[in-house]
Amino acid sequence: MDRREALIGTGMLALSAFAVAERASAQESTPQEMSHMHHGGHYKALADAAGACVSKGQVCANHCLDLLGSGDKDLAACARSVSQMLSLCNALQGLANQDAHYLPALAKVTMDACNDCEKECKKHADKHAPCKACMESCRTCADECSRALGA
Repeated sequence: MDRREALIGTGMLALSAFAVAERASAQESTPQEMSHMHHGGHYKALADAAGACVSKGQVCANHCLDLLGSGDKDLAACARSVSQMLSLCNALQGLANQDAHYLPALAKVTMDACNDCEKECKKHADKHAPCKACMESCRTCADECSRALGA
C-alpha cells in the first residue's frame, strides 16, 4: 500500500465514523427536534423567498449583462439593482435558515433593496421575461420581509 492509498483509506474511515456519529445523534433527537430539522425554522418562508429571489435574480443579471455586452445600455440600472439585491438576499437566506438574531435588521435593508429591484425590473418586464420573473420574486421576498418584521 502506498502513501496515497493510506491517506484515502484514513479519510474514508474518518468519514464513516462521522456518518455513524451523525446518525446516532439524529436517533437521539426527540420527535419535536426531528420535526423542526425536517421542516425548517421559524423563517422558512422568508428563506425560500430569498432563495427564489437569488435564483431569478441571477438569471436577470446574466440577461442584463448579455444585453449590456451587446451595447444595449437600457438595462444598466437594472443590472445594478439586481446585483445589490443578490448580495442581500444571499445573506438573508442564510440568516433566515439560522433563525439568526440579526435577521430583522437585514430583513429591513433587504426589503428596501427588493422594492428598488422590483421597480427597476418593472420598467423592462413587458419586454424581458427574466426581468419580469425577477420583479415578481422581489415582490414576494419584500412581502416576506415585511411579514418577518411584523409589519
